[in-house]
Amino acid sequence: MENNPKKEELRKWISLSKKEIKKFFNTSGLKYKELNLKEKLSHMTEDEKLEILASDGMLVKRPLIVTEDTVLVGFKLEEWAEYFKSKK
Repeated sequence: MENNPKKEELRKWISLSKKEIKKFFNTSGLKYKELNLKEKLSHMTEDEKLEILASDGMLVKRPLIVTEDTVLVGFKLEEWAEYFKSKK
């Protein structure tokens, strides 16, 4: 991702994905650990979480595919296979 996703883009993607916002965090990344987000996220508002995700693209879990009808975040073989199978 060349540019950090904007807060409103993230809000739209999270809604479209039907997943919790925490699924969009790259929990294995150095930045996540550096900021001690494992401890902090449970005390943050959704707006604060969106702000921090939008502040640094390295906090966003990859791979990330955004389509008109869904968002796939992180690689889960069954989820991806089901999505692409339905698009044939």
